[in-house]
Amino acid sequence: MKNTPISREIVDEILSKSGIRQLGLASIREIKRLINDIEIASGEEFIRMEMGIPGLPASAIGIDAQIKALQNGCAAIYPDIDGIPELKSEMSLFIKNFLNIDVSPSSCIPTVGSMMGGMAAFMTMSRADKKKDTTLFIDPGFPVQKQQHRVLGLKFETFDVYNFRGEALKGKLESYLKKGNIHSIIYSNPNNPSWICFTDKELQIIGELANQYDVVVLEDLAYFGMDFRNDISQPGKAPFQPTVANYTKNYALLISSSKAFSYAGERIGMLVLSDHLYNREYEDLIPYFGTPLFGRAIIYGTVYAMSSGTSHSAQYALAAILKACNDGSYRFLDDVRIYAKKANMMKKMFTDNNFYIVYDKDEDKPLADGFYFTIAYPNMSGEELLKEFLYYGISAITLSITGSERTEGLRACVSLVPLEQLPLLEKRLQQFKANH
Repeated sequence: MKNTPISREIVDEILSKSGIRQLGLASIREIKRLINDIEIASGEEFIRMEMGIPGLPASAIGIDAQIKALQNGCAAIYPDIDGIPELKSEMSLFIKNFLNIDVSPSSCIPTVGSMMGGMAAFMTMSRADKKKDTTLFIDPGFPVQKQQHRVLGLKFETFDVYNFRGEALKGKLESYLKKGNIHSIIYSNPNNPSWICFTDKELQIIGELANQYDVVVLEDLAYFGMDFRNDISQPGKAPFQPTVANYTKNYALLISSSKAFSYAGERIGMLVLSDHLYNREYEDLIPYFGTPLFGRAIIYGTVYAMSSGTSHSAQYALAAILKACNDGSYRFLDDVRIYAKKANMMKKMFTDNNFYIVYDKDEDKPLADGFYFTIAYPNMSGEELLKEFLYYGISAITLSITGSERTEGLRACVSLVPLEQLPLLEKRLQQFKANH
């Protein structure tokens, strides 16, 4: 038994008591709880790479506006379900300024984080056309969105995009869409967990197939603008955030305030429908929502039933943040570029110690540095590597739970690893290499 930073006896005992039946299939929250227990028992700090939690202070612009709103009494008043007018107007302008897409304020809906926006879309789309009952995931992807399908009893299909980049994506997508049962396609861009970013050619393929087969594209922009190879931070000026909305009117955008604005704790996000989708009528919605109009169904049916809207004061916070982005006084991406810096440094530490990057290219271009990256070690499965990492005080999650077919890999998140902890990471990786 070779020496490791954390006692194998401690790790094995806690793991056996954790209730986790198969480590490689453990959820993110289960891994977090396991690491917490090992840290307490061992007294050793972990390199925490398992959760995608913002590692930066929340936007002061939002905090100030939220405090003011609370002092003005908004906490005693129900907000409108579809959002306060100030926020809806700033959301519409933000979409124009940073995606160069026109949407009406009425099509912009604040939600309890973009996770709620996704769930509301899944629930409504699954009722829109009785001939179409299935969501298609372009994986790897955010595991909780599949969990939402499971708890709702909704059908989904999935494929790993790793071997289907570029023109190959068309044939793979069409093999699912031609069945006629797909109502929507969902993916994240930049991608959680792999940090791949779809090219304009790939987005055009997705959009044109959505038109051909009449499916809605749910584009998860949780990491809005964080492909740092392109600076989209100047409002109204190219380049813009790439989006499928350039190629189809059948889209809904999920935009988070958690990562780009570090405003995770107040659970405020954006669901942006195309005006075409908002105003579209589906007769099959009537038995469930009393209206065929998709926009009314999702707001006054689904969102109303789920939460009656979202936090009143947080809406004022997000409105102020977006207003500052829109007028150019707040260059929000400047705050989060530290993630790319850390990813670049951490990836080098791993590759210097015999690890390799699993998802490493966007078609023929090297992958961007950002919030996540993926790693593997020769001749180890993801589950084996994750367990071995526990002895070295390093945490991550397996790619297996994200829909990836690359079962040898792990997802690493850089956000909670401070710069001053990087020498410790390097030391532990060197010890890992020496022991293997």
